Amino acid sequence: MKPVNRRRPRLRGEGVTAALFAAPALAGLLLFVAVPFGLALGLSLTNLRMGSPLQTRFVGWQQYARVLADPTFQRAMLNNALFAAVVVPVQTTLALLLALAVNQRLRGMVVFRALFFMPVVFPMALVALVWELIYAPGPNGPLNALLGLVTFGGVAPQDFLHDRLLALPAIMLMSIWQGVGFQMVVLLAGLQSIPNELYEAAATERAGRWSQFRHVTLPQLRNPLVFTALVTTVLAFRVFDQVQIMTRGGPLDATTTIMFEAVQAVFERQQVAQAAAMTVVFFFLVLMVTLVQRAAVRQEREVA
Repeated sequence: MKPVNRRRPRLRGEGVTAALFAAPALAGLLLFVAVPFGLALGLSLTNLRMGSPLQTRFVGWQQYARVLADPTFQRAMLNNALFAAVVVPVQTTLALLLALAVNQRLRGMVVFRALFFMPVVFPMALVALVWELIYAPGPNGPLNALLGLVTFGGVAPQDFLHDRLLALPAIMLMSIWQGVGFQMVVLLAGLQSIPNELYEAAATERAGRWSQFRHVTLPQLRNPLVFTALVTTVLAFRVFDQVQIMTRGGPLDATTTIMFEAVQAVFERQQVAQAAAMTVVFFFLVLMVTLVQRAAVRQEREVA
């Protein structure tokens, strides 16, 4: 008599259950990622304008050629690259230092954690308006007054948001202040999940604080650090709100970004197809940076 195989029906049932649990997430990816990207890709191959949709025709890759040859868009890509190259490492380092600081078991430390995380809760529009007031020109501006007080008048008042050399660093500083709390919370959770036995073993081997940080803390924080770096990179490339509110892309395209140019193309020039091409280029730029980061982390793991 042939034995009855009950394993296959059970595996099928588990597969159906897994598919049902994954269905909402897959539906969300399809509706909010795949379909919009496909629509943007299709529109980018046309000459669609907001005011004349009936004159739309297929133009192939002409929109991409125009976008990539546009000096303003090239400047926007450069600004995005500079913004990400500065904000991601600086913000991640500050978040790690803050996480190490608030991880101490001291009275009132919960208050400091809440204060450091509070800027993340505020809308970016509100934060940008507050920092626009901080950057106010003239000696009565809060930041100018502080710099004059600290340097005993050695630094002249600056017009931060209308200076080509200072406008982008000013937006970087504000963005770092607003977003560092999120990274701090993620890294703090990673710190609190490290087993104490590892530090006890390191102390038994007479490892100092720096050695424990290098050989215990950093390896255990590898995944949280990678996660925060990836998320911050994506957010850095899609920077828009603070640019729109604080500088409007100026002065002289010094702070323009890809997302800002895409919005300008739609609402100022009514070039829907051109904006779609910009968003597709933006998508592949972020995808390329993300893949490079993941490949670098994978190689580091293999070497380790």
